[in-house]
Amino acid sequence: MDFDALFNAQLETLKDEGNYRYFAELERKAGKFPKAANHADDGVRDVTVWCSNDYLGMGQHPKVIEAMCEAVTRTGTGAGGTRNISGTNHDHLLLEAELADLHGKEAALLFTSGYVSNWAALSTLGSRLKNCVILSDAGNHASMIEGIRHSKADKVIWKHNDVLDLERKLAALPRDVPKIVAFESVYSMDGDIAPIKEIVEVAEKYGAMTYLDEVHAVGLYGPRGGGVSEERGLADRITLIEGTLGKAYGVVGGYITGSAALCDFIRSFASGFIFTTALPPAVAAAARTSIAHLKQSDMERARQRRQVALLRRLLDREGIPHMMNDSHIVPVLIKDPVKTRMLADYLMNEWAIYVQPINYPTVPKGTERLRFTPSPLHTDADIEYLVRALASLWKQCAIAHAVA
Repeated sequence: MDFDALFNAQLETLKDEGNYRYFAELERKAGKFPKAANHADDGVRDVTVWCSNDYLGMGQHPKVIEAMCEAVTRTGTGAGGTRNISGTNHDHLLLEAELADLHGKEAALLFTSGYVSNWAALSTLGSRLKNCVILSDAGNHASMIEGIRHSKADKVIWKHNDVLDLERKLAALPRDVPKIVAFESVYSMDGDIAPIKEIVEVAEKYGAMTYLDEVHAVGLYGPRGGGVSEERGLADRITLIEGTLGKAYGVVGGYITGSAALCDFIRSFASGFIFTTALPPAVAAAARTSIAHLKQSDMERARQRRQVALLRRLLDREGIPHMMNDSHIVPVLIKDPVKTRMLADYLMNEWAIYVQPINYPTVPKGTERLRFTPSPLHTDADIEYLVRALASLWKQCAIAHAVA
């Protein structure tokens, strides 16, 4: 059997639908973000990156770089294996203490990515708690969906950010079964923010555990960067807060925080923790430095908020439609996969602007978009240049403007 022919047939279908993913070859340069070197067939040139999840530019912060370099010199490059076999490194424990403090919890547990922390924690909770029912927001990330699926627990999907629908579904369940309400704070594609207080109140009313994914909020919201739950004074009422080190903190890794018993439970039963090589100590040291810095400094968050507001204001001036939300994410809707890909190519080739098109299955068909994430390191001139490019391409490609 010609397996390559089978693979290529499906790849061609993706291309015909406009949903095939092309990756630009970029080289990040410390001290130059949001600029990056784009390696292409015709040579190397600088482009401006507009879709990075290194939201605050902490991946190039001098303190963070220094901490990683010091730790590499001190500990070497790798962890040596899983924490169960090779031992828990001192830097892991220091980082877990920093994370527990960030969210006001008793304990924290590190994972190799935010995807793995969601997958491992939800699959373990759902499989180990007898007769557990997980109530999942319809907009939850693929990592949460996979974790719930792998747990084989009963799953109930409630309408996105719809507290009334959540309550109806909680009320229909037996009182004596363990229930977990799983949701996110900031949803990364639309940039909308969950009504966390109302969700927590309903969950408490029905004795349900709350599982909050704050990956697109940690570092960015709250006086110390503890996320939307900290900003709204709700962290102490949430059972488990999950986050990432790979976005606003500029490194890599994921984590959960909660009670000591909860974290020990996941540590003891989660295959995604037990059988995975631990994060390098140098990564843990760099992440701890980034978290500690953002606990004390609001400068990066304030500057980012200013640049987000400026981008939205200039888009409005040009009549370019963007989804309104209260977060740092600015989605510009195109609603056509081929045009979205074409616009992204034009921006890269003609304007040296890099933004990755967001198509199905990341977002539903008909909601294709360009997703912009202004950082504190994007200048006013960068933003004005981006909007000028978009306005020019809007006319060139005959895309509808926003209605005033």
